[in-house]
Amino acid sequence: MRSAGFAVLAALVAGSAFAAQQPARAPAGESPYRIAGRLPVRIMSFDVQPKSIKPGEKVTLTWAAENPQSITIDPIGRVAPRGTMTLTPAATTTYTLSVTGASNSADKRTVTVTVQGTTAAAASAAANMTKSVPRTADGHPDLSGVWWPGTDVPLAPLAPRAPAAGATPTAPAAPRAQPRNLRPRFANLYQPSAVEKAKTLSDKDDPALRCVPVAFGTLNISLYGLGFVGQIVQTPNLVVMLTETYHSFKLIPTDGRKHRDDVAPSFRGDSIGHWEGDTLVVDTTNFADTNWMHAEGEVSFHSDALHIVERYRRVDKNTLEVDATVEDPKVLTGPWKVPTQTLRLAPFDQIMEVGCTGVESATLMDAAAKVNYGKK
Repeated sequence: MRSAGFAVLAALVAGSAFAAQQPARAPAGESPYRIAGRLPVRIMSFDVQPKSIKPGEKVTLTWAAENPQSITIDPIGRVAPRGTMTLTPAATTTYTLSVTGASNSADKRTVTVTVQGTTAAAASAAANMTKSVPRTADGHPDLSGVWWPGTDVPLAPLAPRAPAAGATPTAPAAPRAQPRNLRPRFANLYQPSAVEKAKTLSDKDDPALRCVPVAFGTLNISLYGLGFVGQIVQTPNLVVMLTETYHSFKLIPTDGRKHRDDVAPSFRGDSIGHWEGDTLVVDTTNFADTNWMHAEGEVSFHSDALHIVERYRRVDKNTLEVDATVEDPKVLTGPWKVPTQTLRLAPFDQIMEVGCTGVESATLMDAAAKVNYGKK
């Protein structure tokens, strides 16, 4: 009996210890995806071995990061959150791992490989990269072109799977709702009053269903708007940004003028630009407060105090990097620093028309909401 009692006691102790080690459960009603989206980013490891080699020898670069929304290794480019890479550096090289995450969190580490008998490669690599950037007659990088994520948008077929032979056909089940907010979003920084307002809204309230363009971009890129493709036309005193979806546009004077004070607020705001070295800085204000920052049902309303500053940098012939900082003191607790976005030069030179009639989508969404479609 004593041995049986000790066995029960041991099991209880072990169970208690196990329970104590488990992470706290999410509060009822809060999605674990939203919780994960608030966790800060952290570099767990970043190393290169060996750190000193002779010309022609190989090194192994290893890294691991937690909760990254964006992760790059300079001068390699974007990488996975964890990985190993074998390299043969031709000269002494410093590798920099940079990560960004939720709530504007960021981390950075560097490692250096010394290649005996050589000098640091960073300066020469940067110079070669600069030479590959197309330039206009006035010497600025030419941002002109059609830009996209680098691949077509994957679409799942809508047709239901055919029933097996002899089976009774059934009505297709409503699709499961997909988890949202896996990327840092504008609404993550809402003030308490804005959080309460957001609870009263849902995907059927999305202004985009009525052909209203977004103020920023569903993919955190204003050039794309609520789509996936945009075109830039650059002239000496004006940069034109065209969005394929809903055909919205931005006109950005670069001749030193100030913001206009004689125009009404608009969905895309009033923009002016200037060059800081090889970076185009675009300042946009005077937004209407009737559209959202993102589409696809992501509640992301803003106020008329919205202010967006973007920085466009053509890294090489085929790559454009965009950084943005978003401020809205009426609804946000602080500035939202958008993770760096990388755009690729498309293999076509004109955007197409992706129009919107505004007569079907809103009605369909309203009807779907009444039957809880997609959320069962």
